[in-house]
Amino acid sequence: MAPVQVAKFLVGAVVFLVVAIWLLARLATSGFNVDAQVMSKEAVAARLKPVGEAVASDAPPGQRTGEQVYKAICLSCHGAGLAGSPKFGDAGAWAPRIAKGYDTLVTHALQGFNAMPAKGGAADLTDDEVKRAVAYMGNAGGGKFTEPAVGGGAGGDAGAALDPNVAGKKVYESVCVACHGSGAAGAPKFGDKAAWGPRLSKGLEGLVASATKGLNAMPPKGGYTGSDAEFHAAVEYLSNSGK
Repeated sequence: MAPVQVAKFLVGAVVFLVVAIWLLARLATSGFNVDAQVMSKEAVAARLKPVGEAVASDAPPGQRTGEQVYKAICLSCHGAGLAGSPKFGDAGAWAPRIAKGYDTLVTHALQGFNAMPAKGGAADLTDDEVKRAVAYMGNAGGGKFTEPAVGGGAGGDAGAALDPNVAGKKVYESVCVACHGSGAAGAPKFGDKAAWGPRLSKGLEGLVASATKGLNAMPPKGGYTGSDAEFHAAVEYLSNSGK
């Protein structure tokens, strides 16, 4: 082989090796070009928390503010804008969502939307707590929503107790009857004292707590998206039928 050919061969071999090494390096590091915000200590710490971890406050369930719910649950995605979620305080990202209206945003948050699960994965949150979190985040992005009051008052969780024979019956006939009317999927049938007996031993608030979180084949709140007071009345109406 002539010296010129040998030189060309060696140069080609070196170029090939350099390109091969570069390609292998790209392959080995693919997927690691992430936004610095996503890997910030705050964002990482938020993502490491268990889904639905209790809010870091002394407020009892149902009485947590939008800010408390955001910091405990929503921050894990909205803090850094993960999975397409609008980043907290990003007016540009929130503007088209705010334009849809508060009720639409609440429905998406309660039922889940795109990559976000229902209630952000925290099934123990009450509907009003979710509504407060939506208002809190929306307002940080330029909205002018009103959070449901905490501890009673207009739109609050507590408020005056609703008549189970009126409000509770209405919810039962619109939602709960689908399973409790016939006893489908193991649900205690309306008025079946034998089926309700062992369940009534939990007490009304115990039944409400179980139904709110979901039990066996029943989803959280039986899939009901209305107020907590209405759902409480429905559970009371159902349980009274089994006494």
